[in-house]
Amino acid sequence: MSTLLDEPQAEPRTQSPAQSHTTASEQLKSETTAVRLHIRWPGVRKTLSQHQRQVAADAFEADTKSVSAAKKLLDTSHPAFKAVTAVRSQAVAYWRGSTLPYIEPGVRLLRRQDVPAFDVHMASVRIELQEAVAELDRCYGELVDQARQRLGDLFDASDYPPSLSELFAIEWDYPSVEPPEYLRSVSPQLYEAECQRVRSRFEEAVQMAEQAFADELSQLVTHLADRLTGEVDGKPKVFRDSAVTNLNEFFDRFQRLNVRSNDQLDQLVEQARSVIRGVGPQDLRDRDRLRQQVAQELTRVEASLEGWMTDRPRRNILRRPR
Repeated sequence: MSTLLDEPQAEPRTQSPAQSHTTASEQLKSETTAVRLHIRWPGVRKTLSQHQRQVAADAFEADTKSVSAAKKLLDTSHPAFKAVTAVRSQAVAYWRGSTLPYIEPGVRLLRRQDVPAFDVHMASVRIELQEAVAELDRCYGELVDQARQRLGDLFDASDYPPSLSELFAIEWDYPSVEPPEYLRSVSPQLYEAECQRVRSRFEEAVQMAEQAFADELSQLVTHLADRLTGEVDGKPKVFRDSAVTNLNEFFDRFQRLNVRSNDQLDQLVEQARSVIRGVGPQDLRDRDRLRQQVAQELTRVEASLEGWMTDRPRRNILRRPR
């Protein structure tokens, strides 16, 4: 009698990079939805009028056509304005940190399971913005008076609306990236062509995600390795806690959003994670030997990561703003 152990074992099947990307793109398409962030924000600079530019040009004996100038309407360094700007930065950072890049400008991909939490968080950010804008509106008269004194003859009351409350807003929506269903009956061939275009876009999205993760990891590893090596005035370089915490936050985000499309990238991320696992910022400050060891290991990860990125073609699409 023979047992299963006596039977020849099948060789494990491996996927080619192209197959891996196809599988990952299909999974990405099925597990994500597109999300777009809309921010309405008033301009705080205004181009000078023709007459004002002429005055500026005459002061320098220059041709008016060669002079370009703008006036700053509001002091953006005012605490109330900075508070509003901070909310906008928070919204953009959360949108980017919760999503993966997509080929369409202004659109990113959100895990479908994360949609409820995303909606709740963004709703709270919108309320926070409304509160910050209300405080800014209370300071609006003060800001306008400052502008009147600061701008002198350039001040124009018509540049300032009665209130700022309607000029700021944060909205988001979930645009469809699928071919319109009506095409299926109108033109099956065109519908299939659109389906293929969508598949290609998600294959691009997989590569964009890989490149974005690799770029961020490279920057974080390089920065920490640099801060852990060498001296300044005979003392070890100073580094902020964020040099370590940012890396740990990256590892958490990678684990949550990674499309599992590239084994080598996964291994490089795990190598970097293992280097600082259980190591805190203060440990690196207090223990010279640990500091040197971590720096050496991060340098090796950095070299391996650079080799991976060099061998991997960098597509032009990845250089576009995401």
